[in-house]
Amino acid sequence: MGVVTSQKISVYYERFKSIDVTFTREIIMVTQLMTNQVYLKCVGDFWPCVIFSTSFEKARIVANICSGLPQKLEKANNMVSLRFCFKDPDTPNPLTFFVTGRVTGSTAYGGSKDVALFSIQFTQRPPDDLIEIMGRILDANVNSAKRREERIPITADSCRRLNLLAKESAVFIEGVPRRCILRDLSFSGAKLIMMGVAKFLVEKEAALRLDFDDPRESFFLRGKFLRSEMVDGRKDLVALAVLFDESLVPMGYKIRLNDFMSQVRAAERSGDSGAAEKKAALKAQAAQAAALQASAATAPAAAESASRKDTPSAASAATPAAPGDAQAPPG
Repeated sequence: MGVVTSQKISVYYERFKSIDVTFTREIIMVTQLMTNQVYLKCVGDFWPCVIFSTSFEKARIVANICSGLPQKLEKANNMVSLRFCFKDPDTPNPLTFFVTGRVTGSTAYGGSKDVALFSIQFTQRPPDDLIEIMGRILDANVNSAKRREERIPITADSCRRLNLLAKESAVFIEGVPRRCILRDLSFSGAKLIMMGVAKFLVEKEAALRLDFDDPRESFFLRGKFLRSEMVDGRKDLVALAVLFDESLVPMGYKIRLNDFMSQVRAAERSGDSGAAEKKAALKAQAAQAAALQASAATAPAAAESASRKDTPSAASAATPAAPGDAQAPPG
């Protein structure tokens, strides 16, 4: 995780404290939630459970009710602690913490007689780690709509700050990879330069591949070529604007762009003496993009199918278990 100030965490808490985030497969992957290490603690016993959703005020979990959990809840006056566990990319040890709360209700999950969906109202503000992890997702989601057209010119400096491996990439047209050089990126689209004839490319479906580092991951941004521009002095090259299908834009991509834009805005607000120069340099670099050579790019491997988004399924939890015991990931 990046360094987030206490002031930023407070802003996240005040802005998003009542907003629920459902743990789809994508959210589990982005947050690196360790689903096999999530437990509900009640009167000294631990029950494996699935976090269905959470906000900073409450959570919903799925747990087995055939292992004595309802009786334990009654004995504890519905007081519980929910154990979160996330991978920490900066250390070999996971990030683990408890949030105390009170069970306020339950209902059968998916029509099952053995599994129930429990609602938990937190009795205290959750740890800053949870606010940071979920706050970055919520902030990126809001800004991806609010700043959808704000463009980031791709330069050596912006590549470094985005952890983008290279300006050179590939765009897949009807499943065939074509080499390209990135000109700029935004939440809603991108501009790139490649070899080709504009009239045969505009309105074509496309998938742009972007490779990032720290952590290493690749995204496929699916959409279509919206318009084209000529590249001065290069009849064999064409500049193309790609409009992404916003319903398919990966959350991890939104977070990376939002983190970059937040850094730039923070530098400008703090009066960083180099901020204005950097901003001017980015604009100048965008104007010089026509000089880029498409031949310098190397086509990456073929795209893999995007992961299907789905809410986590309930996992059976027949008996209480202590944290750290080997468990199969829920769902």
